[in-house]
Amino acid sequence: MHVPLRRATVLIALVLAFLTVGGTSAQASPPTTSDEGGARCALPEPTDDDVISILGRICDRREQPQQPVEGVTVTVEDESGNPVGEATSGADGTFVFDLPGTAIENLGKVFVLTIDEDTLPEDTEPEVLQRNVPINLDNDTSVTFPVGEAAFGGSGKGAQALQLTVGGLVFSVLLAMAALGLSMIFGTTGLTNFSHGELVTFGALVAFAFDRLPGTVTIGGANVTVIVGVAVAFLVSAAFGWLNDAALWKPLRSRGTGVIAMMIVSIGLSIFLRNVYQYFAGPQARNYSQYSAVQPWEIGPLLVTPKEVAVVLIGMAVLVAATSLLQFTRLGKATRAVADNPALSAATGINVERVISIVWIGGGALAGLAGALLGLTQGFDYQIGFKLLLLIFAAVVLGGLGTIWGAIVGAFIIGLFTELSTLLVPAEFKFVGALLVLIVVLLIRPQGLLGKAQRIG
Repeated sequence: MHVPLRRATVLIALVLAFLTVGGTSAQASPPTTSDEGGARCALPEPTDDDVISILGRICDRREQPQQPVEGVTVTVEDESGNPVGEATSGADGTFVFDLPGTAIENLGKVFVLTIDEDTLPEDTEPEVLQRNVPINLDNDTSVTFPVGEAAFGGSGKGAQALQLTVGGLVFSVLLAMAALGLSMIFGTTGLTNFSHGELVTFGALVAFAFDRLPGTVTIGGANVTVIVGVAVAFLVSAAFGWLNDAALWKPLRSRGTGVIAMMIVSIGLSIFLRNVYQYFAGPQARNYSQYSAVQPWEIGPLLVTPKEVAVVLIGMAVLVAATSLLQFTRLGKATRAVADNPALSAATGINVERVISIVWIGGGALAGLAGALLGLTQGFDYQIGFKLLLLIFAAVVLGGLGTIWGAIVGAFIIGLFTELSTLLVPAEFKFVGALLVLIVVLLIRPQGLLGKAQRIG
């Protein structure tokens, strides 16, 4: 579909404005797969109440796997230095501190957590004794205090860069699946779909719902409930993608609704679905019942878990299958023809609406699988897709809107860039780099790295 560069630039500018405004109410959480240089002590489960709690863990990194530290006292103060209370780590190294007052009263405040150094293990030099914890959402928030020198290859920049690269590759694969789905939908319909993040969240919720069903799924005596849940999420998300098109987008196309109006509709759909998800799933963070704490493999200075390897292999297999389908099959050729010129495709006998429906099925399936696997690597909440929407758009724009390989290349660049940027900037600001890349690409090469100069996609 041919889209003038000026119109595409306006669309992306609106994307930036929406995401910038939305980011004030939903701060993106770091999608890393390892915590504080590979700490694997598990956080306590989020509380299911109306009070905001600070969930903490204290891990000794001098042994592998890292060991929980019991009996460490943590004091909590407000920004003015007034004491609020204290907590003590249990046998599993975790502590839970319930903030006084209601969730609304605590929003916007910053609390200071300080470790009592006298309660730490002997001969320990903690990485940090004090952390500031801002309360920006009415969810429980987590904090980690690693103690002892990391045992897996030192703390030099080189070792940190290697570990961040591993996390970046895992995240890039998942981002690529979501970005490919968005790019396919844009290429065939011209729709800048702001509700694509909710397709990602839907996959995580379906896998979680299946995981919470009574009983377990076993194969050969092994519990594979979560694995089957991820597969179910892939299939149900495909059906949800078809439903999105059949119930909303196809009727709008039939009426001749313009792409700007449809984009505004997608913003409304995003807000609606996000509220539905919050109503049914609750605001707290969620984790699957399996694989939350997996023994990592130590490979030189790196810590790599079997879960991370499995996620990368599954994601790469799905990406290869999807791109091969688009490149070498009759359906793929028809999809590319519709993306290039829908009217001419229809004149040659291609069922354009059928192709678009299949693209929505594939896009929903890819997004849902990305969400389910993302929940497996880091947990999730009802906003996980919305938090990732900026990065998905950045990846698609960087690679080239509507292109097959552009979305994948852009996703790997953005995924690795955001992770490795934490070597220079605090983790809280790493997504700013993705926004900067998006702006620079729009100014210098609006068609993206792999897009054609005469059109976007």
